[in-house]
Amino acid sequence: MKTLEIIGFKRANLGKRNAKDLRNEALVPCVLYGAGHQVHFAVPMILFRGLIYTPEVHMVELNIEGDIYKAILQDIQFHPVNEMIMHADFLELQDDKPVKMNIPVHLKGTAIGVQKGGKLVVKQSKVRIKALPAHMPDFVELDITNMDLGKSVRVRDIVTNNFEILTNGQVTVASIAIPRALRGKTQE
Repeated sequence: MKTLEIIGFKRANLGKRNAKDLRNEALVPCVLYGAGHQVHFAVPMILFRGLIYTPEVHMVELNIEGDIYKAILQDIQFHPVNEMIMHADFLELQDDKPVKMNIPVHLKGTAIGVQKGGKLVVKQSKVRIKALPAHMPDFVELDITNMDLGKSVRVRDIVTNNFEILTNGQVTVASIAIPRALRGKTQE
């Protein structure tokens, strides 16, 4: 899995007033937890661009005043009006403890139904996975070459390798919609 480095600074003061002052200076108040301790820190807002405004998932190497932590972004809160980042939570990774993440699904191949004039409809672009940090994939792949008109593939069709899929297996990932022009022809 790809790793992204984020540099932060420890916070001396906690609370609403201090958090508001940090945001006014274009810093995001953050917390790191998960290994028995909490670290409160602040990160420049610009460093989140490569982490949250991308369809890919990343592990984060937090450098907080020289202390290095391996983590994942667990939660992020945005302002409801101006979409400014209000707060971020990071979960520290431990090699022997599984983590849960939403991982993107990549569709492989060209469906038979699309070649016949159907339209590929993607209904689920990510699935929730539980795995050890070393086995967490960048993405999961799903082959759609045998999908015909009106058919679909589900989460249960994804091949797992050293990870467990937590998303319900009945959830449809993609389907081939039959266009109106072909509907009459398929019933004949």
